[in-house]
Amino acid sequence: MLRFRTLKLVFASLAVATGLLTGVAHAKGPALEEPVSTIYIAELPKQGAQTYTLIHQGGPFAHAKDGVVFGNRERLLPAQKRGFYHEYTVATPGSKNRGAKRIVCGGQPKAPEICYYTADHYASFRKIVP
Repeated sequence: MLRFRTLKLVFASLAVATGLLTGVAHAKGPALEEPVSTIYIAELPKQGAQTYTLIHQGGPFAHAKDGVVFGNRERLLPAQKRGFYHEYTVATPGSKNRGAKRIVCGGQPKAPEICYYTADHYASFRKIVP
């Protein structure tokens, strides 16, 4: 099993180095230093901007899971200690459930150091900038 994992890592490293896996992330891969793109607060969907404001006000939030620890299992965000990141739902009009949009913030809940937006349920992230 260890040999297979080693070969898999070697192949993935070579593929990334040669450009074959550009833009593809794997859950077991190394954490990135920074997501590749940014999004301005003004570019967020209206519901995203509302959620961002609520995060900085400390709520109230519409969903019981808002504010729970985000584990960063996808390793698409910079590596931090468990408990650093928290996730919040961005409402999706017409959705019968929480939808796929989230904001994930790191640091203190009312004064996060950094926030990221995902429109595809953690498959990709964009750093939110003022």
